[in-house]
Amino acid sequence: MAAPSQDALARARRVKVMIFDVDGVLTDGTLWYGPRGETLKAFHSLDGHGVRMLGASGVKVAILSGRSSRAVSVRAAELGIEQVLQGALDKRAAFESLLARLGIGPEAAGYMGDDVVDLPVLERCGFACSPPGAPPAVTGRVHYVAQAPAGRGAVREVCELVMRAQGTLETALRADLA
Repeated sequence: MAAPSQDALARARRVKVMIFDVDGVLTDGTLWYGPRGETLKAFHSLDGHGVRMLGASGVKVAILSGRSSRAVSVRAAELGIEQVLQGALDKRAAFESLLARLGIGPEAAGYMGDDVVDLPVLERCGFACSPPGAPPAVTGRVHYVAQAPAGRGAVREVCELVMRAQGTLETALRADLA
């Protein structure tokens, strides 16, 4: 993991909810279509375990996606993610609604997005992250750019960064060894 700036660590320390986009963040961004037009997605187990550890550490985890997919609902259920917002054409409005529901201010929210449609949330949240393959318009505006690629460990990296900043990573790692 790249050494995060002191600002990024301070922001990660305040995170009470970490929200992830799907395509290009939890997946590598490739859209596969089955023979009946259904969307297929591939998720990485490392990212999934990071999400589980982050949730177990006390940080709420949510998904915010502009697309809708049954695969996302299934994966979220597997990971224990209760807040799943799909088909959100206005991501900022969906973000604000989620925070109101959770009773959390934007400064205590983290968001990881990969494209310009994510900018309204990335510019509003307290801790903005992106995978390294995001366009410069995105990577130039976030607090942390992961080293691992989207769908291949970027989410895990951010989860561990938040836990490290909050002092819960070592406890999570010890729990995995037990």
